[in-house]
Amino acid sequence: MGGLPSGVRRAELLAALSVATDLGLGLPEEHVLRQTVVACRVARLAGLSEAAQEAVVSASLLAWVGCVADAHEMAHWFGDDRRLRAESYAVDKAGLPMLRFLVEQVGRDAGPWRRLTAIGRFLVAGGLPAVAGSMVTHCQTTGDIAERLGLPADVGRALGQAFERWDGRGVPGRVGGAELDPVIRIVHIADDAEQHHRAFGIDAATAMLRERRGTEFDPALVDLVCAHAEEVFDRLDAPPADALPAVGDELTEAELTGVLRTFGDYADLKSPSFLGHSAAVAVLAADAAVRLGLPPAGVTLVERAALVHDLGVHGVSAGVWAKPGPLTAGEWERVRMHPYLTERTLARVPRLAEVGAVAALHHERLDGSGYPRGLRGDALPVTARVLAASVRYRTALEDRPHRAAVDPVAAGAALRRDATAGRLDGEAVNAVLAAAGHRVRRRPVLPAGLSPREAEVLGLVARGLSNRAIAGRLGLAPRTVGSHVEHVYSKIGVSTRGAAAMYAMRHGLVGD
Repeated sequence: MGGLPSGVRRAELLAALSVATDLGLGLPEEHVLRQTVVACRVARLAGLSEAAQEAVVSASLLAWVGCVADAHEMAHWFGDDRRLRAESYAVDKAGLPMLRFLVEQVGRDAGPWRRLTAIGRFLVAGGLPAVAGSMVTHCQTTGDIAERLGLPADVGRALGQAFERWDGRGVPGRVGGAELDPVIRIVHIADDAEQHHRAFGIDAATAMLRERRGTEFDPALVDLVCAHAEEVFDRLDAPPADALPAVGDELTEAELTGVLRTFGDYADLKSPSFLGHSAAVAVLAADAAVRLGLPPAGVTLVERAALVHDLGVHGVSAGVWAKPGPLTAGEWERVRMHPYLTERTLARVPRLAEVGAVAALHHERLDGSGYPRGLRGDALPVTARVLAASVRYRTALEDRPHRAAVDPVAAGAALRRDATAGRLDGEAVNAVLAAAGHRVRRRPVLPAGLSPREAEVLGLVARGLSNRAIAGRLGLAPRTVGSHVEHVYSKIGVSTRGAAAMYAMRHGLVGD
């Protein structure tokens, strides 16, 4: 299967990843895609070769993907890293204007005295040079991702200049003017111009370009854009993906999984406490899926969903993920949305829609207590049940700002309690525990403390069989069956066959 074509082009995956980048930038969805449409139009007007135009597409889609690499540090100084990045488009990012902007952002949500203290610490720590160091980290991270995604060397070279400027005052400040790669010069203009056009219109976009002409941007390219502004900014509200050229090769199935593994590592960059999480969940979930007897396609689906299940974390400020105390109602609501954001990001690639749908279920629970949708058992496929149990187990082993990690014994005990309480699927839990090296009970962990015989009776009751019919099926006395039914109803908290049937479906206990 690994060498078979996947039906997915590399550029499609870059476009999907760009939506996750929008989340990290705190910008409206599809900013990077619209930026790339602008960049393609400018590249064509500038007379770049076909190969260079393809490089513009890849560089534009990836240019800001490294923004999450320093999200933790930005949240430390500025509170909300997403807000900081979104509002930075209003300033020419160099010298005193940039320093003034950063100082205004430090401790913005704190009281006056705490804010003054934070500003003092920021300036002592280096202020603008410290932020410049974060920009270098961004470029290094973006270059690493480009290499892992198999992009040409010229794309990586352009991405390495993502924070350089025409006037040479960029970061790390090694090149400027005509030495800047033509590809990144176009991306620079497209990025800021799209944001100003979306927020304020075409006149504001061209005014901003003229204001930064010769400082941040290539003067000749600014003149070209302003002279053809109507063409460059035409119909950017239309679905931008349709306007992108179909560049890039088709991936094999093995290559597709490899790219999704890179996506998972990218998701984990959001917080130091997440590092390695997605890959570890994928190994555990794939092994558990094999132990459950899922077909190869099902195992692949579980592994891929596990790799990318946390892409949506970029839609939440790093300051929230780093918070050691209780979350506010608003912060918790945003956290609850991150699985949905994962699903919407992956839905951009039709071939990955199923992967995204399963990934979005990793915090759902059989009893409806999970999030974001509160789905119940009968709505959760076995692939999602395996993923949920794997995420629960692996997360317990990892330190988080609000709690310490636990050892494997305690993590296993927590998983078994969730199965007994009807939150996680018993068979999936056993498979995950076996994959993690635990000794597993031969009989499955059943919800609500049901015995195997009681579960069997429940399944037959759900099917509408009478006590006498159940007795005949199981070789029991009708009185014994009646006793089992009473115990079952008491344990699962129902009083009618219909309610018992719903419970049985929710927990996969419907009899044959």
